[in-house]
Amino acid sequence: MMIRSWTKLPALLVLFMCLTNVTAFSRTSSITRVPRKITGRTTPSSLQFSPAMKMNQRTSLQAVEGDFDAEAISRDVKEAQEGTLKSKFRSFYKFTRPHTIRGTILASIAGTTRALIDTPGAIANAQWGALLPRALIGMLALLMGNAFIVGINQIYDEDIDKLNKPFLPVASGEMSKKFAWAAVLTCGTIGPLYMAGWTLGAIYSVPPIRTKQNAIAAGLTIATVRGFLLNFGVYFAVKDAIGAPFSWSPKVSFIARFMTIFASVIAITKDLPDIEGDKAYNIETFASKVGVGRIAKGASICLFLNYVHAILTGVLSKTGAYNRIPMIGGHIALASTLLGRYKQLNPDSISSIKKYYKHIWDLFYLEYVLYTLI
Repeated sequence: MMIRSWTKLPALLVLFMCLTNVTAFSRTSSITRVPRKITGRTTPSSLQFSPAMKMNQRTSLQAVEGDFDAEAISRDVKEAQEGTLKSKFRSFYKFTRPHTIRGTILASIAGTTRALIDTPGAIANAQWGALLPRALIGMLALLMGNAFIVGINQIYDEDIDKLNKPFLPVASGEMSKKFAWAAVLTCGTIGPLYMAGWTLGAIYSVPPIRTKQNAIAAGLTIATVRGFLLNFGVYFAVKDAIGAPFSWSPKVSFIARFMTIFASVIAITKDLPDIEGDKAYNIETFASKVGVGRIAKGASICLFLNYVHAILTGVLSKTGAYNRIPMIGGHIALASTLLGRYKQLNPDSISSIKKYYKHIWDLFYLEYVLYTLI
């Protein structure tokens, strides 16, 4: 019973996060970018919306990773200039790129749950008074490392984001460069436990290496952090914390393989809505070279084959290695969802492209539900 109650937590968190995303995107539609002169610089941060497209101020906070309300962003920038505590919190929230934070939180909870389930007596005999503070410190380190990585990227990509993601706080002017650097350095100092990911995240954005300028190097960087380091690191850190001996886990090996491929797909598809700015600043991506339609098709095929690999792993594995109903049935369900979402994609619509990308993240979240059940 105790184990079952633990496995419900990641599922509830995933459902909440996915429903939050659906709410944000369900109120959005197509947009037209119109350059606007701000402090002597031309930026596309002003958008034209029909009355039906208007979102209220609360929704604009939820929709920071999708289509957005230009009026709400302008209002946020004005409040930020006034220096209110609420505006600083809101800008920092956007600065952390919430959809990536959700992925880190879910990976941590799922990895912890998996380690406890795999260790007989771990839940019943755990010294929670000592373990919970360590778990909170570890989670904080991961989140701060995550914020450092996405933050340093926004600082160095400010001009590109003015074209691709003008809703981000540095690009819109809602957050000053000085405050952004202070946030990044603070997060980088607090999160040293995430040092390997911290380093890879830095070289992704910071010259002269700046791996994001090469499509293959960028994909490998993101896949290594999200696929390998996070999943192996959390699981074996928990095993060490509860005093369990090291043992190779086929389930951890599976999730690391699966999520490395998944993260590689995310690394490619994240550029689908960004072709305009990437071309303008000579950022080489698969999307800018091959085209949105072909990349979306290739990414969907790659993810589908990844699900086939998961299904075959469940079918061909030794008895007892996995719980076959969630391992096989769950991945069949997610593969079917993927195909349905791809059929809805219109590669000529920026709104449809963003929705497609958002659904890929939803599938990423849902995979961690299965991970606690397999």
